[in-house]
Amino acid sequence: MRQTARQQIVFLVLAAVVALLAFAVGLWWFGRWHDEWSGYNASTKIGDGHCNVAVIPVAGEIGFFGNHNEQGSQVADADDVVSTIHQAEAESGIRGILVRIDSPGGGPVASRVIADALKRSSLPVAAVIRESGTSGGYIVATGANIIFADPMSDVGSIGVTQSYVDNVEKNRRDGLNYVPLVSARYKDYRDPNKPLTEEERALIERDLKIAHDQLIKVVAENRKLSLGDVAKLADGSSMPGTLALESKLIDALGDQDSARSWFAKQLGISTVEVRYCE
Repeated sequence: MRQTARQQIVFLVLAAVVALLAFAVGLWWFGRWHDEWSGYNASTKIGDGHCNVAVIPVAGEIGFFGNHNEQGSQVADADDVVSTIHQAEAESGIRGILVRIDSPGGGPVASRVIADALKRSSLPVAAVIRESGTSGGYIVATGANIIFADPMSDVGSIGVTQSYVDNVEKNRRDGLNYVPLVSARYKDYRDPNKPLTEEERALIERDLKIAHDQLIKVVAENRKLSLGDVAKLADGSSMPGTLALESKLIDALGDQDSARSWFAKQLGISTVEVRYCE
């Protein structure tokens, strides 16, 4: 009797364990089904099960905006773009990245952060410059393995600026007087409501040269060009895509469809099999 009772207890314990496992598996499958049909996965994943090249736009001003973009204009937040790059790399169905650029630039650090993320990506990366890929927008493009641009695209404009409007004369006419209250000599040296001294100008020009030299170095390294060749191009001017190709700032004239053949070659598939996620 005691043995029979013991066997019954063991049987009940095993049955309970099996039931719990079955419940857990069922709950997991239900969760997957619910996410799929509720659209949750669609909102958090780049791929849809059919496309295989993530399209990541970089449009408008580039910077670190977070949730504080009050202008309502289109911007490219560097943290968001980098997060999307990492998400594309993590999805098994995504085999390439196309970064689509329509940007006149922005913060040099934010632009380089995106370029570095593209450069380090484990996936083949193509950049397509449409209307504009200048200044920081062009820096982003240099992080790609290959750059396409429309023949009429605006490309380049390698350089930095901190120009501003001097309000001193306007304030004088309006009867406004600037009152300096600072703890250090140069603390307000970029304030447009006070005259810029020669010493202050020298400080700004020093910093501009450092940033300018860094941009030249980034372009030269990413594009595999000599520092001298890039320095000659880095006069702040931009150029159409056709001249950018001659200057080796881009690799080919074309658009998103033109990049399809490049992806096909990189992935070892036909162009028909290259499907953009957008």
